[in-house]
Amino acid sequence: MIRKLLLMLEIVVVLAGLTLGLVAWQQHRALEQPLTLSEERLIEVPAGATPGGVLNRLEADGVIDGAFWLRLYWRFNLQGQPLHSGEYRLTPDLRVRDMLDLWRRGEVVQYSLTLVEGWTFRQVRAALAKQGKLQLTLSELSDAEIMAKLGKPDQNPEGRFFPDTYRYVRGMSDLDLLKQAHKRLQVVLDEEWEKRADGLPYKDPYEALIMASMIEKETGVPEERGEIAGVFVRRLATGMRLQTDPTVIFGLGERYQGRITRAHLREPTPYNTYVIDGMPPTPISLVGREAIHAALHPVDGKTLYFVARGDGSHVFSETLDEHNRAVREYQLKRRADYRSSPAPIPQTSEKDTQ
Repeated sequence: MIRKLLLMLEIVVVLAGLTLGLVAWQQHRALEQPLTLSEERLIEVPAGATPGGVLNRLEADGVIDGAFWLRLYWRFNLQGQPLHSGEYRLTPDLRVRDMLDLWRRGEVVQYSLTLVEGWTFRQVRAALAKQGKLQLTLSELSDAEIMAKLGKPDQNPEGRFFPDTYRYVRGMSDLDLLKQAHKRLQVVLDEEWEKRADGLPYKDPYEALIMASMIEKETGVPEERGEIAGVFVRRLATGMRLQTDPTVIFGLGERYQGRITRAHLREPTPYNTYVIDGMPPTPISLVGREAIHAALHPVDGKTLYFVARGDGSHVFSETLDEHNRAVREYQLKRRADYRSSPAPIPQTSEKDTQ
């Protein structure tokens, strides 16, 4: 009886060893196989998907064989390892082992969107709507409804988002990206406000943001920003109107067709600083850190006027007579390539950054 039991035990051990060997061989074979692809392919892993489900799909599509063995491999070797949602890039040179390693590291394909200094919120919305890899949830909402979604129902959206390059993965929403940009603006504004100069005419950071937006639209020449801030601050201190063209343009909205007329300068809109006293009620564009810094550190001096040269830079004057001479020289004899500010940065399309 003992001999029979020993013999049966030996048989069980041998069979177990053979089974384990077969499993190991099958898993090795499945792991080392190349992906059956003739060209690069992106596979989407939706939120909540399991490795087994994705492996079954790839086997059904003819990309891999042996999904059963690969599911066993993941279960016993990567137990508890999450499968990050998003898109994964598969190329013909990859083996299945390489693909699983991508999954393990969560190397999802990333895309980017750049929000540009000087953009209006309308331009931000248009750029978001072109991002095919984002989940678009805001297209049918008003500006006020979008701000409510962000938890800021009392805020005007203009200028409330920081211009920068933001990366995202498939499955993120346009609201997710706006939340990042809104939070980033607040962080930068708070940092700069803490380091502000003394004696500024702003009662809170929001007024500084409004000033920064006018500086942003007036010039992209870094060394001019502080001097333009100085002109605006001195005008406020002496009771002069700011009389800055970008506020007129913003007040016209979609009616602006590329040229400001005398009638536009006289038109009473809440933003027309040729008509209103002080600053407009909200920012007029997205604002970079440099413009915020300039608004909070205006350059001392006596200049009260400036006029565009036509190459993106400006001539600054202390008196109206000096200013009128500069206007005659640079405004009344415009070149064909005249610009009041540097050439605009083109809108960026959705880019794959991996």
